[in-house]
Amino acid sequence: MTFDEFVAWEERQEMRYEFDGVAARALTGGTVAHSTLQTHLIAALGGALRGKPCRAFGNLLKVRTATSIRYPDALIVCGPANPKATFAADPVVIFEILSPSSARVDLRAKNAEYQGLASVRRYVVLHQAQAAAEMSARDAEGEWTYDFLDARGVVDMPEAGITIPLAEIYEDVAFS
Repeated sequence: MTFDEFVAWEERQEMRYEFDGVAARALTGGTVAHSTLQTHLIAALGGALRGKPCRAFGNLLKVRTATSIRYPDALIVCGPANPKATFAADPVVIFEILSPSSARVDLRAKNAEYQGLASVRRYVVLHQAQAAAEMSARDAEGEWTYDFLDARGVVDMPEAGITIPLAEIYEDVAFS
């Protein structure tokens, strides 16, 4: 299946699918923890970005990489956006919420795919089992750095002119 074939096929489906470059993979339902984290994340990003040229979007927009089509849990785009677009144009920050079933893909495959996009400056993976995040960021020389943030950490996003404390994202999240 090509990218164009996948997009045409997915438009006719009731469910959403990601395309990993080989096959379509159904996006299944999430957990209360995942939904709570995503809701807090979008609220925090939206509030912090108010009045700035960047905007936050949830998991309804696709991101096309060199090898895949993905639906990140959240992302930030700076600059104008076509209201009818189904793909995010030039995301600068991408967020995924980690679950046991997605860990390998989120931490390895998606990390590599998103780093291949020239516009992406930061990739943040939020853990569901604990208040923690793994963050990859492109430095001034174009090299990627890695940082692990615990519950006291702050996600610094200079490319969007904002910072978000992890405590704000993880507020009221129950861990099993």
